Amino acid sequence: MPNFIKDNIQKTSNNSSRSIKKLLKQRSLVVAFSLLLTGLGASITSISFKTGIYFINNWRLALLDQFPSITVLPIFGALGGAIAGYLIKNIAPAAKGSGVSQIMGFLRHKKVPMNLKVGLVKLISGIIAIGSGFPLGPEGPSVQMGGSVAWQMAKWLKAPTAFRRVIVAAGGGAGIAAVFSAPLGGFVYAIEELLNSARPVILLLVVITTFIADSSADIIQALGLDPKAGGFDFNLGFLIQKEYDPSVFFLPIDFIYLVLLGIIIGIFAELYSRYVLLMQNLGKKWYKNKFVLKMSICGLILGSIYSCLPSTFHNLDELQKIIAEQNTSIGIALLAVLVLFITTGLAAASGAPGGLFYPMLTLGGSIGLIMGSWVEIATGHAPSTYIFAGMGAFVAGCSRTPITAMFLAFSLTKNLLIMKPVLISCIASFLIARAFNEESIYERQIQIELED
Repeated sequence: MPNFIKDNIQKTSNNSSRSIKKLLKQRSLVVAFSLLLTGLGASITSISFKTGIYFINNWRLALLDQFPSITVLPIFGALGGAIAGYLIKNIAPAAKGSGVSQIMGFLRHKKVPMNLKVGLVKLISGIIAIGSGFPLGPEGPSVQMGGSVAWQMAKWLKAPTAFRRVIVAAGGGAGIAAVFSAPLGGFVYAIEELLNSARPVILLLVVITTFIADSSADIIQALGLDPKAGGFDFNLGFLIQKEYDPSVFFLPIDFIYLVLLGIIIGIFAELYSRYVLLMQNLGKKWYKNKFVLKMSICGLILGSIYSCLPSTFHNLDELQKIIAEQNTSIGIALLAVLVLFITTGLAAASGAPGGLFYPMLTLGGSIGLIMGSWVEIATGHAPSTYIFAGMGAFVAGCSRTPITAMFLAFSLTKNLLIMKPVLISCIASFLIARAFNEESIYERQIQIELED
């Protein structure tokens, strides 16, 4: 990022801090309501998003039991892409893309529409696109939806402009917190990636918002709105929600292995970032303003590709699960790396409303599984944490946020012992990827996705 932009952001942060302190003294009730409504809004939209994807995806999988995949998947992809593209183009063009770059653009004083209409279109179109087979995740849209809700709440409550910027970033972090059940991950992401600020008053506002979002998301899930609930029980209260429960052993020799894994993944993450950006530029060049056609054709191509693959690849949640639990072969893991590398770039090129964190986690986990198996064959030993370290390292290499990446990988296991090995690989990956380019994939996407 150019120095004058960094200086401008720092000055804005200082001004925001002073304005917010003044606001806290004069209108503390407005601040409290803004934080509460932003956290609740982010959790409701994020859980609704995950639930909608779950049901459409299940419908698609049920049809695969009755009809051949070569018929179902391409048709689903083409129709889903066309419907989502039509909604975005005709109602809220700002709802296209990952969502993270839109929030980052807004925080860097670019003209980005921020309102409930954008959030609602992002919600519906994202559910349709991802549920129809676009290999993207819910976290990017959750960041944008959380930010849009936050902006609208602050506007309704007539909060000053400086406070709106902070609350938008807090809303984005709240979206991450709700969708990953990771309040610390959402908090650190808002500070590390979105705000680039560590002012105490700003830290306080962000951490309150992300914890409200995570807690309310757990309660909403317990009401039955998310079929994969587990973070709250009305008799027992809040519970530790683990997606995976791996055996974790961290030996001193593992440090070397984990650094090597981080170096390899850092190089691969930068290659992946450049590939995604290249595909996005080609998509804009080839289709220009034919957004609906572009999404429909991409959906058709994606469906056709996945119809030729084993059934494991028809449900990306299950693919990530068998990789994380090591219930698959090296051949499937290698195929997962190749397929997700190609198809997520194609999906991003279409402008589909979906995030990259989720496929990044699966890609990193697959590389960790492959490298772990090869290292064990070669040396007789491999760290037990290679898969989750790979997940965190890939996110860190692409997003340039090693602390956030560590907390996201930790959120999958809730095992404190895993944080050390994951952080080692995350830092190594971050440093290697940053040596090639200081900007994250999202910073480089800002110009591409906001050009229109």
